[in-house]
Amino acid sequence: MKFVDEAEIQVEAGKGGNGCMSFLREKFIEKGGPDGGDGGDGGSIYLVTDESLNTLVDFRFQPRYRAKSGQQGRGRQCTGASGEDLEVRVPVGTSIYAVETDELLGDLLKPGERLLVARGGKHGQGNTRFKTSTNRAPRQTTNGTPGESRQLLLQMKVVADVGLLGLPNAGKSTLIRAVSSATPKVADYPFTTLIPNLGVVRAGEDNSFVMADIPGLIEGASEGAGLGIRFLKHLARTRVLLHLLDIAPLDSADPADAAIAIIRELENFSTALSEKERWLVLNKTDLLPKEEADAVCDAILEKLGWQGPVFKISAVTGQGTKVLAEALMQSINEADLRLEDDEEYRQQQLEQDQKMAYEIRQSIEAAKISWKDKRDHHDDELDDDHDVEVEYVRD
Repeated sequence: MKFVDEAEIQVEAGKGGNGCMSFLREKFIEKGGPDGGDGGDGGSIYLVTDESLNTLVDFRFQPRYRAKSGQQGRGRQCTGASGEDLEVRVPVGTSIYAVETDELLGDLLKPGERLLVARGGKHGQGNTRFKTSTNRAPRQTTNGTPGESRQLLLQMKVVADVGLLGLPNAGKSTLIRAVSSATPKVADYPFTTLIPNLGVVRAGEDNSFVMADIPGLIEGASEGAGLGIRFLKHLARTRVLLHLLDIAPLDSADPADAAIAIIRELENFSTALSEKERWLVLNKTDLLPKEEADAVCDAILEKLGWQGPVFKISAVTGQGTKVLAEALMQSINEADLRLEDDEEYRQQQLEQDQKMAYEIRQSIEAAKISWKDKRDHHDDELDDDHDVEVEYVRD
């Protein structure tokens, strides 16, 4: 199935039913009192997460959703039936934005989670409601109110505990194959990975976490180059970023320069994302003798001024991958406990996530504008006759 991670939809809640104006008329009761009932409430629209969905492609074919309206009130003080609520299924990890205001309405991260996106209209009142001691035969009713109507942007981000970050051919897909049962395509050419791949990493009998293999980034990714602008946003869902470096690249490039380029792209895309916890993983140590590999790793750390966790591994042979997985599992468990017990830490994480969501949204819009300008400029350059008057003559 085609992977679609962004879709725009129109949702319209149901209208409230109008109130009824009616008077009781029965045998032996010529002038009964008012008995008009209220209308029914309009149906609301909810987005509900569904584990069986993994793409937003269906919304490309059905972009409009409308809930049922409430029925009109009836005589004998009968209330109209309320409109049925509409539940729209979305994948786990979907963010919902209001297109008009660019406001983040919610993040749906758990299976079965529900979010109200369009509230149904309120019911109108029948004339029974307006009977008073001085007005025994009111001829007044109210109409139901319209339901909310919204244009929504759905963005699906990969939900994972750990995200793999690095240049093409850094060994990200090989690592996720080594530590999980995921089987992404692996080859000796760049951009083998074109869509995110998820793998469940088991660290013991009862401990596991999800790792995401994100397509490789290149310089300029934050401005729309390569595949980066489509997948940088997926890193926002992760708790820890594993920055993979190939210490023995085929083109003999400096691995530290590659790391600096990736860090720069993160900062340009979102400062909040660049501040996320990041571990450095020096990969392909099996390609060099131990002394030479250690020397290369030390030079990389010195040039980067790296202060965070560092791991030396070989994803192909599995060397060091078990230690890395166990350290990740421990870090994730400690973070979970801190989120439960530390209210201040939990609030900080929430504010950081909100800031990140805003910055990512702004970067994506800026990249779209930049890409459109470049495309238009390129089209102008190809048009050799843009300043020439052409006269068409029919023979």
